[in-house]
Amino acid sequence: MGRRRGIMSEEFKYELAKELGFYDTVIRDGWGGIRSRDAGNMVRRAIEIAEEQLAQNDHSI
Repeated sequence: MGRRRGIMSEEFKYELAKELGFYDTVIRDGWGGIRSRDAGNMVRRAIEIAEEQLAQNDHSI
């Protein structure tokens, strides 16, 4: 079975971790060290950012 390709770049995930306050945990323990709540908040924030970008693109057409 092939490895799944991530949707979010590593750089973007690190930026979100910094913004949400668990970057140090990721650096120290890796992505497996974050809480489920933190992972959920990261996904939620990524969706918000994507929706904001889509809304901006819709207005620029």
